Amino acid sequence: MDKIRIVDLEVLAQIGVTREEREQPQKVLISVAIERDLAEAGRSDTESTTTPYDQVVDAIQAIVAHRPRKLIEAMANDVASEILARKWAQAVTVEVKKFSIPAARYVAVEIYREQ
Repeated sequence: MDKIRIVDLEVLAQIGVTREEREQPQKVLISVAIERDLAEAGRSDTESTTTPYDQVVDAIQAIVAHRPRKLIEAMANDVASEILARKWAQAVTVEVKKFSIPAARYVAVEIYREQ
């Protein structure tokens, strides 16, 4: 399957298990791999035959801003669900990176969902 990737989109999120952690917005990095057939887009060079990257980015930003969450797992799931609901992908992989453990570069979760 062909893929469109958006890598390390920086978004501020209210995320964390404790209320105190959720009070201050934190940087998260979100990557998505959108799986779909891109043969027609490649042949025709027509925008309507692919996934609109700018709309995907807008949707991700809106989802993250919509409400505080305790878990990056929930954030990843919400992003994947929206991408699939809008028929932008046949399958999607979402990775969310959070920078909450000082001794680690980041903590990440990666999920895969399909129609």
